[in-house]
Amino acid sequence: MAFGWIDEQAAARRRAGLVRTLRPRPADSPLLDLASNDYLGLARHPEVVEGAAAAARTWGGGATGSRLVTGTTELHGELERELADFCGFEAALVFSSGYAANLAAVTALAPHGSLIVSDAGNHASLIDGCRLARGTTQVVAHADPDAVRKALGTHDGPAVAVSDTVFSVDGDAAPLVGLAGACREYGAGLVVDDAHGLGVLGDGGRGAPYAAGLAGADDVVVTVTLSKSLGSQGGAVLGPARVVEHLVNAARTFIFDTGLAPASAGAALAALRLLGREPERAARAREVATGLHARLTAAGLEAVRPDAAVVSVRAPSPEEAVQWAADCRAAGLFVGCFRPPSVPDGISRLRLTARADLSEEQIERAVRVIGETRP
Repeated sequence: MAFGWIDEQAAARRRAGLVRTLRPRPADSPLLDLASNDYLGLARHPEVVEGAAAAARTWGGGATGSRLVTGTTELHGELERELADFCGFEAALVFSSGYAANLAAVTALAPHGSLIVSDAGNHASLIDGCRLARGTTQVVAHADPDAVRKALGTHDGPAVAVSDTVFSVDGDAAPLVGLAGACREYGAGLVVDDAHGLGVLGDGGRGAPYAAGLAGADDVVVTVTLSKSLGSQGGAVLGPARVVEHLVNAARTFIFDTGLAPASAGAALAALRLLGREPERAARAREVATGLHARLTAAGLEAVRPDAAVVSVRAPSPEEAVQWAADCRAAGLFVGCFRPPSVPDGISRLRLTARADLSEEQIERAVRVIGETRP
């Protein structure tokens, strides 16, 4: 029977407690949200919403084509210039998603005969980029510059190291200075995904590479998403102008994909300008994360110390993690639930996201609910 194997896989997922379901949320949810990636609380900010609406009124509902045909508007160019300037890079290129940006950066910068050194904890989009690239991939130990150095030493030819700047599962930060040092010893490039760093780390939220002194370096390429701290949709690649020009001509997820919708570009641009005026939002997101961690550990829960805005709380098993998250929802708190295969170490956990707009009362309430519903 066609697709009969799907039933076997579905049964295996049920036995392992790994079934995933969609839960559409209402426009005005009563739940306290510690699950979304809206780190700065900008997704519903009036200026950001108006930025999206104004762009839609001006440019229409969609980009109408690929970026190289009709999908590039003046608004896209404006967003790219301001994003590159804000983060300290020479140029930027906007994509329809952060996932597409990662696929583009990895595949276009790792041609046949090259080596990709990939961190074992990398996001799925980076992993998929490695799989699609024509270069050879070597996966190395998590957050280990010496492992990167050792891998690069085995290869004679073009090479690039690939890593998240802040890992999405536990919220730990990559040793960017050490990674850059290892790459420079061998003349390799460094490609880092700053999805969880932009808007949270660095001076005024300019990102982890900026904080590490790597912004604008000619051997560093950074990908970002517009869908987390900027409360919109889409992604971008930042780096030297010659790298961006290469992506325009070689990156398949840029050449063959419809451009980012103008409404998303307008929202992201409005959020970026708002962050520029209110840089304290970045510090507040970090403060909330630190406060969550302190309260959770004081309550006897096993929480990972956050380096940015993600706080991870370990769960005994996948089944208990799912039930824990469901019990939190029933008590009015929405938290993330990460379990295999979404977690590289096989350990299930609740994933909490600190938002700059959370009050101290809301933080206390969240900790209380998580403690009262623990397995």
